[in-house]
Amino acid sequence: MAIITIDGYMLRKAFIIGANELERNKDYVDSLNVFPVPDGDTGINMSLTTIAAAKEVEKLNTPNIYDIAKAASNGSLRGARGNSGVILSQLFRGFAKGLEGKEVATAAEIADAFLQGALTAYKAVMKPKEGTILTVAKSFAEYCIESAYATDDIEVLLKDGIKHAFIVLDKTIEMLPELKQANVVDAGGRGLLYIIEGAFASRNIEGEVKLNDPSASKTIQNALTPAAHSTADIKFAYCTEFFINLSKVTDEMEENLKKYLSTMGDSIVVVGDEDIIKVHVHTNNPGTVLERALTMGSLNNMKIENMKFQHTNLISFSQTTSASAPVEAPERPMEHKENSFITVAAGSGISSMFKELGTDVIIEGGQSMNPSTEDILDAINKVSADNIFVLPNNKNIILAAEQATVLTDKNVYVIPTKSIPQGVSAIVSFVPGFSAEDNIANMTDAISNVKTGMITFAVRASTYDDLEINDGDTLGMVENKISVVTKEVKDATKLIIDKLFEENDGNVLSIYYGEDVTEEDANEIAAYVEENYPACESAVMNGGQPLYYYILSLE
Repeated sequence: MAIITIDGYMLRKAFIIGANELERNKDYVDSLNVFPVPDGDTGINMSLTTIAAAKEVEKLNTPNIYDIAKAASNGSLRGARGNSGVILSQLFRGFAKGLEGKEVATAAEIADAFLQGALTAYKAVMKPKEGTILTVAKSFAEYCIESAYATDDIEVLLKDGIKHAFIVLDKTIEMLPELKQANVVDAGGRGLLYIIEGAFASRNIEGEVKLNDPSASKTIQNALTPAAHSTADIKFAYCTEFFINLSKVTDEMEENLKKYLSTMGDSIVVVGDEDIIKVHVHTNNPGTVLERALTMGSLNNMKIENMKFQHTNLISFSQTTSASAPVEAPERPMEHKENSFITVAAGSGISSMFKELGTDVIIEGGQSMNPSTEDILDAINKVSADNIFVLPNNKNIILAAEQATVLTDKNVYVIPTKSIPQGVSAIVSFVPGFSAEDNIANMTDAISNVKTGMITFAVRASTYDDLEINDGDTLGMVENKISVVTKEVKDATKLIIDKLFEENDGNVLSIYYGEDVTEEDANEIAAYVEENYPACESAVMNGGQPLYYYILSLE
């Protein structure tokens, strides 16, 4: 039987089943990524974005198709993660615009909504590339527009549109050199087609549908971590964060708390202000840690995440402490300032450094942990300032940060920092008393003078720029481009240092060593710099960052 119109009930089902289909296949989408570093991969980011959309849709029970599309748009805008997630959210946004004012939609109206989605997504990207999710989305929409002249059956329209989209997806291999070299199709395009395929299949599903629990599928960690970093090797399983509210914070309180936490776990961050202490620790006994903190003051903003399952478990206060625990005080609002900084960072040392440099809110994230637009928006809502500057410190977070600026009426400026060193240079170059415009120019100029090297590991076998890469190899990068592939971390680090000096002049090399590197090893790298580049000063800092053995900055 032909499907002449679809309503809100049908679209609701389509969004939920589409999200489930992508969630089931996100690991395959990740495997198509040609850049094999531990970053926020396409499949994971797109899946989390689509799930955020479907969760909003799942709350509604209405025949109005625009209400459903609008809910999906709102959910995805806030839940968008990574560049692929932001682009996907713009596809949903344009799709909703195309259905505005409609209770049901015909084949022609659905096709037009697809086209509005593609056009909106293209506008959101400063320099759109063909051979990506954008190409697949636009080709699918344009084919549906043409088909709508020949048929009013939505089932026929979608079936033929999907066939055409797969033909275009196969052609992406020839559109981008990196795809051709790796002999894979575009990951974002394939992810989009999983959503559309699931949506199309929903027409045959009877009764109520539910969004799958993402934790039931293969964990994110399996896709990101080589054997040496398997979840079985995680010593302290629970990432525990909270605030302690006090009448007055003293240095002695902070030091005593740090000493106690060092007996309970690792990755410890204790940052105090006048009457509040922020605590972060990895431990196997989060309840015990919280009980100790309660002896100091009331707690709020508690979050406990089981890192072995790699999904967020928000454990309530009653589950982790006694029933007689005092009622937590509301979070203290921040004092209004002229200028405020929000920084994305991972690693206790790096986070502490940004705090010392004047950062007001640190969003934990970066490689493999791309915060969502809503995460960034929540940080923006925590601060009160005339001007708020956001430092993403990762190329895959910039779009999500920029999307957050349109969801607030505050003066928010995203400085397009693509690495931790660029973020440091930006905040150091800030001049109090200067206008926001002048400081934006200063910071943008400063980050252009920073040269960054990073040492990490390959999360999958790949071919990149004629380099054969095996799963678990050590990778050395200059400005996010893989330049060195070795088996040993020290070898890769020294080679990247050589490349940094080959291509640039610099007086200071900053060496941030990660959680899997000893201070002794880092000092050996500094000694290499002093021996081979005596005119350059080296500075060694314990960044504590995960996944990246070293982050290097030459200025």
